[in-house]
Amino acid sequence: MIDLHYCATPNGMKVALMLEETGLAHRIIPYDIFEGDQLRPGFGRINPNRKLPAIVDHDPGAGESPLPVFESGAILQYLGEKTGQFLAPAGPLRSRTIQWLTWQVAALGPMGGQASHFLRYAPADQDYAVERYTREYDRLLAVLENRLAESPYLAGEEYTIADMAVWPGQASAFVMGRQGSERPATRRWYEAIAARPAVQRATARADLKAPDKYLGRHQKLSEAEWSNMFGDAMHAAVRGD
Repeated sequence: MIDLHYCATPNGMKVALMLEETGLAHRIIPYDIFEGDQLRPGFGRINPNRKLPAIVDHDPGAGESPLPVFESGAILQYLGEKTGQFLAPAGPLRSRTIQWLTWQVAALGPMGGQASHFLRYAPADQDYAVERYTREYDRLLAVLENRLAESPYLAGEEYTIADMAVWPGQASAFVMGRQGSERPATRRWYEAIAARPAVQRATARADLKAPDKYLGRHQKLSEAEWSNMFGDAMHAAVRGD
């Protein structure tokens, strides 16, 4: 059994997709990040960075104790190695998979996250930050389009954990109308993955869906919610205050 400590974000959905695809027995443990569930002391023993998702593998093998794994890219790689699925054991395919997975967690994801923050959460008059991050995110989307114009999937001919890492953020963009006809290769790839039975199961699950309060284009957080997400409460939890 694997526990998935989950919040309904693209990062959480990456891991949910992998669990559905591999058929590993798992349970979802939901967190409300606006309410500060991630700041509870017990979660700090699973992920000292206090971010979602994280997993606990209760059967890591060889008589080992339950193993926590945090950071979405590390979780995908761990599950790929555990199951022997969606991550080649060696060779060029493995290398390309890790390269594109790293690109997502080091570039596409953070730039998209910063663009989203300044568009959705930050006070008004953040024009420089909005332009900086949205332009860089747009550049990275062009990198994605170029790659998918020459390859069915990010690592080559096969669907891998690299695609699982990228797809949820792009799924959100297509659903919200933020991706259009100017990226036909990305749309082809998006639709091919959306048609996979495991992806359809995951996206249909009620316990994986985002609550309405997470979906607003411009969020107005309460003082407590801001503190839990970005402010004093988050910092205090990491310091152990």
